[in-house]
Amino acid sequence: MVILGIDPGTIVTGFGIVYCKGNEIRQLKSGVISLSSNLELPQKLELIYDEIDSLIKIHTPDEFAIETSFYGKNVQSAMKISYARGVSILAAVHNNIPTSEYSPREVKKSVVGRGAATKEQVQFMIRKLLAIREKSIKFDETDALAVAVCHFFKMNSPVKSSGSWKNFIKENPDKVVG
Repeated sequence: MVILGIDPGTIVTGFGIVYCKGNEIRQLKSGVISLSSNLELPQKLELIYDEIDSLIKIHTPDEFAIETSFYGKNVQSAMKISYARGVSILAAVHNNIPTSEYSPREVKKSVVGRGAATKEQVQFMIRKLLAIREKSIKFDETDALAVAVCHFFKMNSPVKSSGSWKNFIKENPDKVVG
């Protein structure tokens, strides 16, 4: 199975493609889509879409995973990231690839074990997990690989989320103490 992970942004969008078989996971390709500050937002979005669409056509991923928006103090930045997310998801949908979304905390927790991990910690763990020796790997790149690795871990987890306590009780009546 091949998973494409995306760390969306309108200045830099990271991508990471991993190959998974059984418990083995390895990096196929990763990088960044760097966007010139001279471009208008619609042009940036078109470039993001085109680059991701091209990656999908070349590497034919089975799954697509993307980081959800993080809302900090700047609403304008959050909106721009949401636009980048939208065109990224659209590229996956146009290529009939199942999509999943993960919060930054969820990605960090799955890779590092702490939802409040730093970018340096995520990068360190991704380098270890995927045996990456390259020294000049960028944070956006390792963040995208982390999204793909998070998706791999979630798909292979023996614990599946029921979505709510009500669903869990309905699906597991033997675990309810009267």
